[in-house]
Amino acid sequence: MATNGAEEVDLYEVLGISKGATKSEIKKAYHKAALQHHPDKVPEERREESDLKFKEVSQAYEILFDEEKRHLYDTHGMAAFDPSRGGGAGGGVDLDDILAQMFGGGMGGMGGGMGGMPGFGGDAGPRRPRKGRDEEQKYQVTLEELYKGKTVKFASTKNIICSHCKGSGGKEKSKPATCERCKGNGVTVGLRQVGPGLVTQERMVCETCTGTGKVFKEKDRCKKCKGKRTTSEKKVLEIYIPRGAREGERITLEGEADQVPDQTPGDIVFTLVEDDHEIFQRAGDDLSAELNITLAEALTGFSRVVLKHLDGRGIHMNHPQGKVLQPGQIVKIDGEGMPLKKSDAKGDLYLVVKVDFPENGWTEDPAAFASLQKILPKPEEPIEATEIDEVEYDSDADIDDFGANSGDPRAGGQWEDDEEDDGGQPQCQQQ
Repeated sequence: MATNGAEEVDLYEVLGISKGATKSEIKKAYHKAALQHHPDKVPEERREESDLKFKEVSQAYEILFDEEKRHLYDTHGMAAFDPSRGGGAGGGVDLDDILAQMFGGGMGGMGGGMGGMPGFGGDAGPRRPRKGRDEEQKYQVTLEELYKGKTVKFASTKNIICSHCKGSGGKEKSKPATCERCKGNGVTVGLRQVGPGLVTQERMVCETCTGTGKVFKEKDRCKKCKGKRTTSEKKVLEIYIPRGAREGERITLEGEADQVPDQTPGDIVFTLVEDDHEIFQRAGDDLSAELNITLAEALTGFSRVVLKHLDGRGIHMNHPQGKVLQPGQIVKIDGEGMPLKKSDAKGDLYLVVKVDFPENGWTEDPAAFASLQKILPKPEEPIEATEIDEVEYDSDADIDDFGANSGDPRAGGQWEDDEEDDGGQPQCQQQ
């Protein structure tokens, strides 16, 4: 990995994100920056400059998206990833500091393989074990469940410390041998490509000894876990989704992830994903839906249940006679939106009026038309013109055909291009 002058590089600034950015925000920023600076997307004269920028963006993403690397960067800066310094030589960050962040102990004082690691003796003294990785999962939830709240029980299969050998992996009184692959260090070193022409030196937990620096001969391995130090267990877990929870909220079950010897178990973290609803749409604590009424109701009023709410209640409206509702008009009902967490309050419900006009030929009684013409408001005064043409017309035309293929930004179908440019969200006219 190229790190000339790397101490001055701010990876967060490279991606244009804050230091508290989530993994989702990091990924989104990387995709945007990578597309902007990809060498194939720029003119020839700027290609070299763009290539350098693209490599810088790839490097920033590789480090910040990985939780352990991000922690090392936040703690030690780019010096933690400079192979020319050997992880500590030449005035850079000390390798002991890096390994202390990663494994809870350094290389110094490893005595016999892992003396500085927790649970393996040495002169370093007891250290706080590092926390294991969290398990991230998505949980699909309906709008009804978010409105009413929900308790979910499920069976989870996870690894636990072997009760027979207490996590040693060997039989009682058996002595392990030094791992040949890592020479008892518990970690291996390798190169990994992080972008075009960029590699980083990476220290990883040894897969052969799982970081212990020791291995048991096959005859000396624990009969229950076969030397793996952990066994599988099923457990019933429970999560509670509070009323009013939102898309993207995280529910954490602390310490319920896989157990690993010499580590504090990580958490199981559920991220809520809200399903689309056929009637309601949600924005924050507010809800919206269509208010479907007939033309007669729009003109003469009504008193009836207009829709069923998310908890099964019927929402009754009493709209008085003489007060006309027009298509597209917005009706707001206070306190009938989503519940606010840890509160008795609720958001509001917005109803968009949709008037169902009668079908062609809805009546064949000429007297009915005459009666309506007498009751309904009279049309405006006739338009006077010196010349009048009788025209034919198409009552089923499509506004998308207005100015189609003309390239004029005022064309009727132009909003579709705007929709794609704005991430697929249609541009709605304000009511």
